[in-house]
This record gives sequence, C-alpha cells and structure tokens, in this order.
Amino acid sequence: MRLQDKNIIVTGGASGIGLASVKRCLEEGANVVIADIEESDGAALAQKLDAEHSGRCLFKVCDVTDTTQVDTLFNDTQAELGSVDAVFNNAGIGGLCPSDELSDDDYLRIIDINLNGVFRVARAALRVMYRQGSGSIVNCASILGVFGQSQTAAYTAAKGGVVNMTRTLAIESAPKGVRVNAIGPGYIDTPLLDELDDEMLQGLIALHPMGRLGRPEEIANAFLFLASDEASFVTGAHLLVDGGFTAGKS
Repeated sequence: MRLQDKNIIVTGGASGIGLASVKRCLEEGANVVIADIEESDGAALAQKLDAEHSGRCLFKVCDVTDTTQVDTLFNDTQAELGSVDAVFNNAGIGGLCPSDELSDDDYLRIIDINLNGVFRVARAALRVMYRQGSGSIVNCASILGVFGQSQTAAYTAAKGGVVNMTRTLAIESAPKGVRVNAIGPGYIDTPLLDELDDEMLQGLIALHPMGRLGRPEEIANAFLFLASDEASFVTGAHLLVDGGFTAGKS
C-alpha cells in the first residue's frame, strides 16, 4: 500500500475531486480526515467510509476562510493521529461573471476561498510539518492558473496566485523536509460544472484533445503520487492533468 499508515487531510473532501481523493487514500492504507464546511455531507460520508475501512476515516469541520478553524483542524489532527503526513489543499469554488459586472463581494469571496484559503491551510500545515520534519502539501490549482478565460477574472487571479505561491512555499520548506506541489486539473466532471448549459459544456469538452472531461479519480491519482514517497524529489511543481488542454497553448 502506497500510503500505509500515513495521516492525510483533504480539504473540500466531501465532494468531487476531494471525495475521490479521500477514497483513493483509504484504498492505499492511509488514515484520512475529511475537512469540509458544516453544511456538507462530510460527517455522513466519513461515518460510512470509516466503517468500510477499519476505522481510518473521520470528519472535521473546516471553513478555509476561518483561520481559527484551519489552525484547529491541524492541531487537533496532529494531537489525535500523531502527525500530518500529507495535505490536499483542495477546497474551492467556481464562478462565471463578466468582469465589468463582478461585484466586490463576489470577487473577494472567490479570492478568499481559492487563494487566501489555500494559504491559510498551507501555513497551518507547514507549522505542523516543520515540527515533525517531514510532510507533503499539494495545492489544487488549475489550467486557469496558467491561461486566462473570459468571465473568470477572480478565479484565474486566485489560481494563478496558487501556482506561484506553491513555488515560493516549496523553496522555503525544502530545507525543512517538506515538499509543496500543485495539481492543475483541466475541466473535471464535478458539481462545479453544473451551472453550465449543454452548449458551454460541449465547448469545454472540445478544448481537450482527448475529447472528454477528466474524472475526479484521475486527479486523485495525481494527488496520490505527489503525497507518496514516490515523489520524494518532486517539489515546486505544477502538475497539469488536463487531457492535453494546455499542450497546444504553451
């Protein structure tokens, strides 16, 4: 088992890419904390998965816009499990709006969850991992951290920030035994795409040379690699998992 006895936190772990990652980590022998907002299905999912995987899954409430909740998540996990070996910094939201119509409140909410929230989680993880002298942080960025797209000013600003923040954190943390990487998913078949009509959805599919959207478990497999000892010499990377989306645009 590639993650045997590792202790892993997945933010936004109650749905989509996060939930797929939780399941893959459990399959590979890890103890996994589903961290998500109180209104999520996280508690029920953790109870079900815990029963299926010999008591190795639990749920903790965490809103990544709340520094106190983030810090408590990491301190409590370390106290209960003994360490935090890897984190998937995955919580995020989407949102489409022409820039001239985007309100301050909507812009700031997307930035606070998708960028500031990633920093809050990474900062809390680093504090724990520095004390133990090891760890792997994987931030969920995006293809839109590399390229722009109409009506996504806040989202692309946040994800571009995540990509470069990852590089800086990797440089800082490498001498202390911690690796920091990012994953850049293409368009993945998750609830974030539910607001798109069929024409827009087909247009997105056409942008991927493989001719389909990605599956959550394909991003989960990338996280599994970066979290594991197989990626022991990988830090500061932005691993694109995008069906060829960016291949012709670089």
